Amino acid sequence: MKNIDIYTDGACSGNPGPGGWGSILRYKTHEKEISGAEVQTTNNRMELLAVIKALEMLKEPCNVCIYSDSKYFCDAITKGWAKKWKENNWMRGKSGPALNSDLWDTLLNLLDKHSVKIHWVKGHAGHPENERCDKLAVQAIKNLMNQTKTYDETLEP
Repeated sequence: MKNIDIYTDGACSGNPGPGGWGSILRYKTHEKEISGAEVQTTNNRMELLAVIKALEMLKEPCNVCIYSDSKYFCDAITKGWAKKWKENNWMRGKSGPALNSDLWDTLLNLLDKHSVKIHWVKGHAGHPENERCDKLAVQAIKNLMNQTKTYDETLEP
């Protein structure tokens, strides 16, 4: 199996608000950067979407190391919380429903296709790939807002 490193980050301008995600996939000496944005979302959704979109790029089962600064993502996977939420029909027990169950369901299905190790990295602490992913996410928000502004202007009389 191929060994793939995936670096991810999500960002939100307001929470909720416009959000973006960025990911870097690395295989040997090859890298691919991907990013995207949504008009109304949350930071946690963007963190999950960054991982989902990266995993969706993989065309075959791989050994994957995922590097994320999201404790929400890292802990829910490594501590088995997300699987328990799914087993409990997306309930977190007495705490109520699990948020973002649509994304968690997609993510768990993607993770099952690969051999995955999760690594938490401290955000905004100089980790080169994490900083690049943050820039990708923030730029995706800016691009989206510029497109939305241009679209809105065409609707004005």
